[in-house]
Amino acid sequence: MAPRLPLSLTLAAALTLGGGLAASGALFLGVSHLEYDNMALGFAQRADERVAAVRQGIDQAVEVLTVTNQLFARGEPVSREHFRDFTAALLQRHRYIQAFNVHRTVPGDQRAAVERELQRIRPGTVFTELQAQGLVAAPPRARYHIVDFIEPMAGNERAFGLNAGENLQVMSALAIARGEGRAAATDLFQLAQDERKQPAFSLVMPVLDRDGTLAGDTAIVIRGPELVRASLAATGLLDPREGSSEIFVSVYAGDGASPANLLFSTGDTSKPEQGWLAGFLAPGQPGHASKLLRIAGKPWRIEVASAPRPFLHDHMASTALLVGGILMTLLGTAFVQASGQRARKVQQLVRQRTADLRRTNRRLVEDMAARERAERALQQSEQRFRQLVSMSSDWYWEQDRDLRFTMVTGGFTEKAGVAVEAVLGKTRWEHAPALLETEAGRAHIAQVKAHEPFANLEYKVVDAQGDTRWFCVNGQPVFDEHGELLGYRGTGSDITERKLTEQRVHHVAQHDVLTGLPNRSLLQDRLGQAIAYANRSGRPMWVMLIDLDRFKFVNDSMGHKAGDVLLMTVAARLTGSLRDTDTVARLSGDEFVVILSEHHDEPLSPEIVQRVMDSVAQPVMLGTKEFFVTCSIGVAVYPSEGTPADSLIEHADIAMYSAKKMGRNNFQFYTPAMNEESLERVRIESALRNALERNEFVLHYQPQVDLKTGQIVGMEALLRWKHPELGMVPPGRFIGIAEETGLIVQIGAWVMRTACAQNKAWQDAGLGRLRVAVNLSARQFGAADLVASLESVLLDTMLDPDCLEIELTESLFMSDVTPAVDLLHRMKSLGVNLSIDDFGTGYSSLSYLSRFPIDVLKIDRSFVADITVDANDAAIVTSIIALAHNLKLAVIAEGVETLEQLDYLRSHGCDEMQGYFFSKPLAAEEFEQLLVQRKALPPPRQTKPEPAPETAPEIAEA
Repeated sequence: MAPRLPLSLTLAAALTLGGGLAASGALFLGVSHLEYDNMALGFAQRADERVAAVRQGIDQAVEVLTVTNQLFARGEPVSREHFRDFTAALLQRHRYIQAFNVHRTVPGDQRAAVERELQRIRPGTVFTELQAQGLVAAPPRARYHIVDFIEPMAGNERAFGLNAGENLQVMSALAIARGEGRAAATDLFQLAQDERKQPAFSLVMPVLDRDGTLAGDTAIVIRGPELVRASLAATGLLDPREGSSEIFVSVYAGDGASPANLLFSTGDTSKPEQGWLAGFLAPGQPGHASKLLRIAGKPWRIEVASAPRPFLHDHMASTALLVGGILMTLLGTAFVQASGQRARKVQQLVRQRTADLRRTNRRLVEDMAARERAERALQQSEQRFRQLVSMSSDWYWEQDRDLRFTMVTGGFTEKAGVAVEAVLGKTRWEHAPALLETEAGRAHIAQVKAHEPFANLEYKVVDAQGDTRWFCVNGQPVFDEHGELLGYRGTGSDITERKLTEQRVHHVAQHDVLTGLPNRSLLQDRLGQAIAYANRSGRPMWVMLIDLDRFKFVNDSMGHKAGDVLLMTVAARLTGSLRDTDTVARLSGDEFVVILSEHHDEPLSPEIVQRVMDSVAQPVMLGTKEFFVTCSIGVAVYPSEGTPADSLIEHADIAMYSAKKMGRNNFQFYTPAMNEESLERVRIESALRNALERNEFVLHYQPQVDLKTGQIVGMEALLRWKHPELGMVPPGRFIGIAEETGLIVQIGAWVMRTACAQNKAWQDAGLGRLRVAVNLSARQFGAADLVASLESVLLDTMLDPDCLEIELTESLFMSDVTPAVDLLHRMKSLGVNLSIDDFGTGYSSLSYLSRFPIDVLKIDRSFVADITVDANDAAIVTSIIALAHNLKLAVIAEGVETLEQLDYLRSHGCDEMQGYFFSKPLAAEEFEQLLVQRKALPPPRQTKPEPAPETAPEIAEA
């Protein structure tokens, strides 16, 4: 039988085995923790890089919205072309933006006007809303919040005119943005026009008017995944780096990691379960990080996790140490067990081996520490480089100690249009010689020669295609450990688009948007130059103020689009009829200003003004109609007596108004007498504004008498102005001014209420049931609350409606008959009487008499004056009476001054008369005496009346 092998170890072997395993295990744990610390540090750095990249991407989107909002926050008008040019570059640079939106707050009563405006941009556009059944026409609402501007239009047409006022997401974000004074983000939503159905959100900022009232907002619609992907890609964080574990990123639009809030994800970022070994070796395994940011008024949660990796991938050193320690321990134990007889030698060998092992372990620890320091230094260098790159929007450059370029990176050739070879080896001023010619350029050269940092240096160069490009650069000097200059390094960007935009903004600020002519600002500069030239040369200069005649008629009849076409046509004609050295500017509305300077070979003469009038008077095709538009021109000459340099435009304006008073389509040169007339008008206008408050207006009443009974049946209320200094001002001096200034509306309301109250007082006093006639001005007829105000007067004065007669002239409603028919029927529904004043003197057709609810025709005094001596006037009066009676209308003859005229009217069936034959207009007290005395017409004469004299005295009546 073979001898049994001993199964027990010797004490020395057992101690060797136990000590070796313990030492190997301890070293394994120590090195594992060092490896874990290195992993945690690396993961934290990579997680922070991704969080910072996402934050920078969202902040950049907020900055884009803030810059866009500034276009509208300044309160200056922004054209759609300007908005398109402005957003085009931003859409090109930030491709994650789906659309730029500008919402405008629109009152419900302005919906039709705004829809017409939008339809000029995109035919068929109406206000829409997004409801459960899809995109539908917006129902009537008190206020809308519609998409007024949208870029790009292609692909986003359905959003044009969309009412966001009912979108809780947009309006909630807008409320947050208005409260915090900065951009706010909506919750996530799906883009209907995106086939990938990726989540999106909007950033909004309010636009306030000068009173702080919400006028609308600016917004950008962002494709969320593309924004995050672009932010990570911009810093190279989507490409796995060699030797590093793959990182998963998830971005949630909210404070919770809910699937409904998920904006972007590159993998599963949920916190992984740890096995017992991982938990024992590295408690709190660094494979997951969560950051909560607050940007644009809402929280953003960013989850970062590392992908699972084999244990040996990150613990090779500790594992190798453990396996080596175990193997060495086993070998040592075997050696001790085999050499038990040679204890001293074995012990010495074990001590030697142990010392070697300790030295090996120490060197391994030192190597790990050195590796950790190297990795930390590498991370710091990488962080510095990323910070430097983040400073640059386009490229990075370096120069040597002689300030010559040694390196230019970042796609310089593609972005700047200049070959890198054309820059290398040159100084900046050699590459751009224009720096030597400007003060800023020379200051920069002195600055870099003094080894000082510089920022935001702007200069221009000519690219390979011969175009001028603008660059903006920043630089920092680099020194060695002894303080000696090694060179410069910095960043640069192409700002050509910004410079071109600034030039366009400057042009828009000094030119009229519609016609392209100089505006009021540039006009003042040109006028100053022309005056200075006139002073130097001793030659005169003229200022012409041109106002289009009947421009309001074109706007009212054809619409504002036709009016714009007319203004552009006139602007082109004015420019073409004058010299290149003359200035043509648009002052406002339909007013233009021309500045003419006299040269030695081109004297100024009235023929120039006539040539301008002839060019404007040429026919203009507006749609399918041909229009003839004339103009009135006022000319102020400098130098001349009574015309200082700073009053040229004002005096030309006065001369222009004088030309209009002379019948339009003519020109007048300014004279001091015109100024007196203008001052008189200003004095009348100023006094007229306070006349109502000072109770300076009074009413006179002229009786209206029934020709059959001879009794007073009514009266016409006539306005008089009793001024404390000017005395009794005739209506001809102030009625026209009141019409132009709009004061006629308040004055007319006072006349209506006073006349109704006086009539009611006379009726209550038992003086008979009378009818009072009140004239209605054009401004009153066009007021939106006309019917309501008439109803209010009748209720307040308690006058029966059939005791009020409203007198209208034909010109009030003939420009647009259809709405006039509706308005007259609504007035008639109140029960009042309607009469046509001065019938037969207008330009209307008789057809309206059958459509309008008219009760009375008033024959104008111009026909009545000669009815007894002029057969034509007599025939006209007879025809009017017959026409009125056939239409069941009453007839009143105005201006009856002789008995012969009265007899003629009686004999032909006229119903009523008023005029000086019976009574002139009387103050209320005097008219009341007529009623008390019951004054009446004499009875009809039985004999044939004698012919009236060839001339009859004219008695003025307002």
